[in-house]
Amino acid sequence: MEMEKEHRSSHPRLVLVPLPFQGHINPMLQLGSILHSKGFSITVLHTAFNSPIPSNYPEFGFVSIPDNLSEQLISAEDLLPFISLLNLNCGVPFQECLAKMVQKQEVENEPSIACIIYDEYMYFCDAVAKYVKLPSIVLRTTSASTYLSRNAILQLKAEGVLTSQGPSTNIEGAVASLISALESLFNIFYLGSTSQDLVPGLHPLRFKDLPVSKIGTPEIFLQFITNIYKTRTSSAIIWNTNDVLEQPSLQEIQKQCQVGIFPVGPLHEVAPASSSSLIKEDNSCITWLEKQKQNTVLYVSLGSVASVDKKELGEMAWGLANSKQPFLWVIRPGSVDDQEWKKLLTEGFVEAVGENGCIVKWAPQKEVLAHGAVGGFWTHCGWNSTLESISEGVPMICKPCFGDQRVNARHVSQVWRIGIQLENMCERGEVERGIKRLMVDKEGKEMRQRAKNLKERIQLDIREGDSSYNSLNKLIELIMSF
Repeated sequence: MEMEKEHRSSHPRLVLVPLPFQGHINPMLQLGSILHSKGFSITVLHTAFNSPIPSNYPEFGFVSIPDNLSEQLISAEDLLPFISLLNLNCGVPFQECLAKMVQKQEVENEPSIACIIYDEYMYFCDAVAKYVKLPSIVLRTTSASTYLSRNAILQLKAEGVLTSQGPSTNIEGAVASLISALESLFNIFYLGSTSQDLVPGLHPLRFKDLPVSKIGTPEIFLQFITNIYKTRTSSAIIWNTNDVLEQPSLQEIQKQCQVGIFPVGPLHEVAPASSSSLIKEDNSCITWLEKQKQNTVLYVSLGSVASVDKKELGEMAWGLANSKQPFLWVIRPGSVDDQEWKKLLTEGFVEAVGENGCIVKWAPQKEVLAHGAVGGFWTHCGWNSTLESISEGVPMICKPCFGDQRVNARHVSQVWRIGIQLENMCERGEVERGIKRLMVDKEGKEMRQRAKNLKERIQLDIREGDSSYNSLNKLIELIMSF
């Protein structure tokens, strides 16, 4: 009994705090699995809203904290005020929960808390960690390039060139080449412009690719990213990326940061296999894939948050049907209007597709992308989906919906050159042509080869002795030093 107590106390506890959305829960729990495999005890403090499923991670402890939010579907348009309210509501209950955990570890000889690792959007954790005198580490679940692009917007504001009323008129001292760029930024914020101008210092991003929000005022968005990125007391930053994909961006960020950054991704490749899906996966699609030829199926999924309007739904559907290419299409509950979907099904779509298509509500994405029949991925370009596609060597059709997805899509098509981007509103002819470019034409075959080469480089990077592996070991050394 005494030996058991000693064993437990020799493995420090890490407290993980994910943002309650699928794309943020996944990497946090994957990180937890990696650190647990290295000997740490893991406790996940989560909100009542979108709480993770404890049975998927029986080796973790899960503690729910009150969030004072009604459980409802949160649309993409509501994300900024929702996250702000979450940070406002959760600070006090989080602090109370930590105090109880500290008290329990003293009374029951529970493993001591080494540090708190929190999602960048759950920034209330920083102040609480400081108050209870515990070290904290930030997990950034977006790309390094997204950080730089948002930071560039903040820099414009800091220099006084961007205000809540738009760009300042006092620009006499500004570099002349930035004037048109600032006007483009103004248009994005206020007029919904699709400016093709390149952002100075952020090649190949255009102003239309910047991860800005059209919801609310620019000041709300600027305050939001200020809250995420402003200097805090955290001891380090973990990044779900690596040097193979983003070395120049990571090097630039390290110059700007006062603390160490640890690119340890792709986390899903390093973590032991497990599921953290909040939506029930339909595994019947794997049986359908088994009947398809190698590299012929286009997998279509626009993620766990984005929605599709009725016009876009019809254009996507008939573009897929007219391409004659086999497809596996995920139609997530709540992502489309049920009446519009039923109407589409009665208009001959099912008859036109026949056995050439498979439609499910949710799919085991990593298993699908790893399947030999899948030759392409039509994606919204969320960072998790982008990493999962790259890790399996699958080229992409990119149709970003909002936020950092535009940055990711630009890198897929212009930097890594492993996909194409649908630039305009979905139109069935453009959809059909895009599918054929990726799945049939010589251009698509070249993308597939580049994607395969990038996959191999990623696999090398996470092996013992290489960049991501070394970053993980340095991270563990840091945590053990607390």
